[in-house]
Amino acid sequence: MSARDLETFLHEKIPLSRAMGVHVAESGDKRLILDAPLAENINHLGTAFGGSLHALPTLACYATLWTLMRAAGVDGHVVVKQSGAKYRQPVKGSLRAICSRPPEPLVAKFMDDLRRHKKARMELAAIVEGANGSPAVEFRGTFVALT
Repeated sequence: MSARDLETFLHEKIPLSRAMGVHVAESGDKRLILDAPLAENINHLGTAFGGSLHALPTLACYATLWTLMRAAGVDGHVVVKQSGAKYRQPVKGSLRAICSRPPEPLVAKFMDDLRRHKKARMELAAIVEGANGSPAVEFRGTFVALT
């Protein structure tokens, strides 16, 4: 699936992503990157709103798992079961969330579980970049897929 198709999917199925101005900057074999402009995600201090800083990496992890399922020919739904974030520094510019693709053995086990049990879960992590590319937010979540 192309980055453009993924962006269209997110905007259609998760309207918050459109309101946030989410753009799929990269959807490759190694990572998925979502960008969003500060203007649509700003708080009263002129920095990124904490809710946006949680939503963007949630979307990045969600999209990562969803695209892995699509690539494997599996049709299903993805939901977040549990998540948490550590806020390290304010984000004063555009928001960028990066989710690294999980290692192939984890993906294979996830797909096997999903095909066998029609349900599987995976823990994923993402960061939101801050100044100089250092992590401003460290996100971890458990996602569940159902077929």
